[in-house]
Amino acid sequence: MTDSWAAFGADLHIEPVGAGLRSGLMNALREAVRTGRLTPGTRLPSSRTLASDLGIARNTVADAYAELVAEGWLIARQGSGTRVAQRAAPPGPAARGARPRPVRRRPAHNLMPGSPDLSSFPRAEWLKASRRALAAAPDAAFGYDDPRGRVELRTALADYLARARGVYADPERIVICSGFVHGLTLMGKVLRRHGVRGTAVESYGLDIHWNLLTEAGLRTPGIPVDALGARTGALRETPGVGAVLLTPAHQFPTGVPLHPDRRAEAVDWARSSGGLILEDDYDGEFRYDRQPVGALQGLDPERVVYLGTASKSLAPGLRLAWMVLPEGLVEEVCEAKGGFDWMSGALDQLTLAEFIASGAYDRHVRAVRLRYRRRRDQLVEALAERAPDFRVSGIAAGLHAVLELPGGTEQTVVQAATWQGLALERLSRFRHRDAEPGRDGLVIGYGTPSESGWAGALDALCRVLP
Repeated sequence: MTDSWAAFGADLHIEPVGAGLRSGLMNALREAVRTGRLTPGTRLPSSRTLASDLGIARNTVADAYAELVAEGWLIARQGSGTRVAQRAAPPGPAARGARPRPVRRRPAHNLMPGSPDLSSFPRAEWLKASRRALAAAPDAAFGYDDPRGRVELRTALADYLARARGVYADPERIVICSGFVHGLTLMGKVLRRHGVRGTAVESYGLDIHWNLLTEAGLRTPGIPVDALGARTGALRETPGVGAVLLTPAHQFPTGVPLHPDRRAEAVDWARSSGGLILEDDYDGEFRYDRQPVGALQGLDPERVVYLGTASKSLAPGLRLAWMVLPEGLVEEVCEAKGGFDWMSGALDQLTLAEFIASGAYDRHVRAVRLRYRRRRDQLVEALAERAPDFRVSGIAAGLHAVLELPGGTEQTVVQAATWQGLALERLSRFRHRDAEPGRDGLVIGYGTPSESGWAGALDALCRVLP
């Protein structure tokens, strides 16, 4: 017999086995606990309810419970009912004699790139924007909506991107997605439908992006990166490529902007070949001691797909990003999105729209830009004082810097940092398989630590340098 009791906080499926009702019930409960189907703390039905559902005497259930309490399988407390006890599971045959696994400890300091200071998220202002957005939201916002996303957010983004990033952004050509990876996945599907077989990528970047394109059935040959950014002239020498993924404003991870001549080369290649440029503008708002570098998309909106995100300017947990598409691709991307996941959360979209329209987004970006610039300056000063032989580069913008190391020391420094409780990433981690061996270095995510943790992380970094 199998029954369930959803009213008691968990669905319990018990089938008494063995001779006699009492022993059968005890065996079933022991087995459920032993296999983990009943976890510690799970509240069991009362003896009256369980007896009624199983069609047996209440005393039988009460006796079974009492015996299992005595054995340590269950615990019974006045007013709290009968619950599954916390038990130490005996080691299985394979585990006996096995060496214990090392415990992974969370690093005391984190300088990994790819994240902003999460403690800087503007909670109070976001809450105010959320309340205003919720109060003004139409009923339709809570239903299934346009796969492009809420028109309020697309309209706010069109205005912001035009004035802040130089993007030609009609609201009808913007599609909201749940992160850059989501947008790149959609573009991979669309490119394959267009018969594209290869998408070139920069020789330094994120393998997760390359892998997503590979999973879409696209080859991902690398093009070299030097002090002027990606060598876009190599696109004409790379056969079978119908698109290229670039980070023009702030190459990741080397930190150099794409030179104007190479921007023009990329656009000329796209026009002459019918190819597409996928522009990853992941941290375009953060520039410090140079004029802002506008988006490449402004040079040719019909040949560039612009991808932006709130992951660096606000927080990755919001899962909000956007694509500004050539007019002819909007419908196809929406079709691909409908099969992937129809839409992002409407309330967060409405809140971000209000956050931008009210000016709170601009104020937040200016505030954190000053904070990150101060950290950048402190990093440079500390290295000049305590490690003057090390060159730091890629610091005119963004949330990370590249610290060059003597040849052959990269892995040693990262290992030493691990022992000191400091999370670091080596430069070679981002090198494409087609790239020639390059310099040793570290990619320092100075935007990652909280404000209170920054000084300790910087000190830890200086201590582990050779």
